[in-house]
Amino acid sequence: MLSRRAVAFGLAGGSLVGCAPSRSYEDAVTPTWRLIDPDGPGFPARALVHAATLAANSHNTQPWRFAIEGQTIRIQPDFTRRTPVVDPDDHHLFASLGCAAETLLQAAPHYGWRAQIESFDRSGGVRLALERTARPDGGLAPAIPRRASTRGDYDGRPAPVAVLQALQRAGPGTVDTLLITDRARLEQATEFIVRGNAAQVRSPAFRRELKAWIRFDGAEAARHRDGLYAASSGNPTLPRALGALAFDLAFTETGETDKIVRQMRSSAGLAVFSAATNDPRGWLDAGRAYTRFALTADMAGLRTAFLNQPVEDAATRGPFAAWLGTSGRRPDLVVRFGQGPGLPRSLRRPVRDVLSA
Repeated sequence: MLSRRAVAFGLAGGSLVGCAPSRSYEDAVTPTWRLIDPDGPGFPARALVHAATLAANSHNTQPWRFAIEGQTIRIQPDFTRRTPVVDPDDHHLFASLGCAAETLLQAAPHYGWRAQIESFDRSGGVRLALERTARPDGGLAPAIPRRASTRGDYDGRPAPVAVLQALQRAGPGTVDTLLITDRARLEQATEFIVRGNAAQVRSPAFRRELKAWIRFDGAEAARHRDGLYAASSGNPTLPRALGALAFDLAFTETGETDKIVRQMRSSAGLAVFSAATNDPRGWLDAGRAYTRFALTADMAGLRTAFLNQPVEDAATRGPFAAWLGTSGRRPDLVVRFGQGPGLPRSLRRPVRDVLSA
């Protein structure tokens, strides 16, 4: 999910020279990844919507619409941005809405407001009510513009016990958060990730869908303001024709397996989130729990990245759940974490493009 894995574009027996980031990308990325100032002293609706758009989401499709109604903000699913191959039941779509809702909740105190979820509607949307509050010190808002799915290698160092305890506390509610840090268990988890990944790589439909959402160079990323910017996965940036060809040649089961094994071995641990119910409300709750976890991780200097293949592939999901011992719960999200360098960011659409009339 939620900002996909790296795609290796290096060709066997040679190398590709990537393009430098385009000026249009450079001009867009800085204002995108910061909390903006509100327009005037009143209700900071547009600033809060902008913060919510920085949330993690599947394939960076940004499958949401926002409506401002007085001092409430409604987040609705945008089914025109579905990914039906990787996400046929819209599980990740609703988890993405949960990420957006929790990001907004965490951003509100930064602007002197407090938000709470007021209701869920039958379409799967969520309504947040806001009221003024004293602007508190601390909180998770500073991590919002820093959080990203960092799909590179980490440094292999274990996370301190106090940090693991903070991560464990960050996720729950109705969602179970399972942290795996034992190296033997991580190797076993890797086997499930590799199994799910292999099924996806072998699927022509999956490959077509993933490639459609990759933005192969900065100019394409800036033009669309969505999708997976190649450089965000540590890959060369290329004009689309060349990038698509490189993808077809280099996105192989062997290459992806090697990368998954290497990146898992470089990670401090794995977190698996399982909601109480296997329905849109539960999936939304899983996205909320992940968001608190990811922001807490950032505050502790850790990177995070999704490895959702074993929950996306239906044939792998059941054995994976049994191995985890989730007591009948569906594993919703799988996230590795650790210390490592940052990578360039994918972009987000501007507020005007995600607001409903």
